Amino acid sequence: MHVVVAGQGYVGLPLAVRAAEVGHRVVGYDVDPHRVRQITAGESYVEDVTSARLRAVLDSGAYSVTAEAAALPRFDIAVITVPTPLRDGVPDLTYVESCAQTLGEHLCPGATVVLESTTYPGTTDELMTPILEKTSGLIAGADFHVGFSPERIDPGNRSWPFERTPKVVSGIDAASLDMVQGFYDGVVETTVPVSGTKVAELTKLIENTFRHVNIALVNEIAMLARPLGVNVWEALDAAASKPFGYMRFTPGPGVGGHCLPIDPSFLSWKVERAAGVPFRFVDLANDVNNHMPDYVVRRLMEALNTRRMAVRGSRVLLLGLAYKANTSDARESPSARVAELLLDLGAEVRGADPHVVDDIRTDTRLIRVEATAEEIAASDAVVLLTDHAEFDYQSILEHAPYVLDCRNRLASGANVDVL
Repeated sequence: MHVVVAGQGYVGLPLAVRAAEVGHRVVGYDVDPHRVRQITAGESYVEDVTSARLRAVLDSGAYSVTAEAAALPRFDIAVITVPTPLRDGVPDLTYVESCAQTLGEHLCPGATVVLESTTYPGTTDELMTPILEKTSGLIAGADFHVGFSPERIDPGNRSWPFERTPKVVSGIDAASLDMVQGFYDGVVETTVPVSGTKVAELTKLIENTFRHVNIALVNEIAMLARPLGVNVWEALDAAASKPFGYMRFTPGPGVGGHCLPIDPSFLSWKVERAAGVPFRFVDLANDVNNHMPDYVVRRLMEALNTRRMAVRGSRVLLLGLAYKANTSDARESPSARVAELLLDLGAEVRGADPHVVDDIRTDTRLIRVEATAEEIAASDAVVLLTDHAEFDYQSILEHAPYVLDCRNRLASGANVDVL
């Protein structure tokens, strides 16, 4: 089939490459010219797609990429994987709206449009479909098919790559579901059909809200365990030995990526509008997780005070700027907030991350360095925010005067505190 994948980021690029590998003719569409040039050069910026895989589908002619809407071909299926950010606590679906209008201009009878971008229940039926109809002059269900299939990309997860992760699929009617499921059956091992698009939209929000709330729970427990004199990491290890009724979550400096800091708020916003009541679990989880960077900075201030040092003028090395280990994904990373708070307090802040090469979200006052033994030794304090495998943890233990370990990666020692 002729496939268009709109959005070539952490979600869209793996889908586009996989679809090309299984035999479809795929055009990736992205409004960022720099990203298009990088892809065209065969340089992947997504860990889940190696540059070798990217170059293979480019060289075969099965995959191409463009930033020009006018260059989009007639398609059999189009998948929308554009961002859905929050603006002042309100879902911003302008990227979805713009993309739907663009695709509507190329929509032909018999084609299928699938939304993968995370959003609130009702978006596919009530927002995207009317735009497609108005722009194309066609009728959804009668002339073309529409569906929703929530993305489940976990950057850097080697155990569950895109093609092995079960894919929830839905359609606005039975014929649409058949088309959507038929496409994804060819690119992933397992599909999970549900009765409608609202169910699929809610499924994604349930998954991410579940994680968000449980991470907030262990983050708050970590803050409360310290004054109780209890090692929260040991207690969590012990709790994880229970083979039923428990799932392990671990504390950290906050949450990042698109999923946890943003997606549960889509559900909270929709619930408050539809039912007139707040979603208290999400609101509380947001409050706890959003303030974890403040807690990290407070812990560092206490440690420096114990050593008769002020934050102002201290040289602090932050290890890890991505939101999770072994990826370059710095979207909504709590490391950025930690850096900002320390810089505002007058610290000289340096950041090391072997994966995040150049990220516009990083505070420009942050000095980028490599985590060499000399850099570690020259710091007054080291804060391990993201435990990338590339860091030399033995060197950190040997050379750092003080370490605040937010991931429980380092063995406890005289110079190490854990979150």
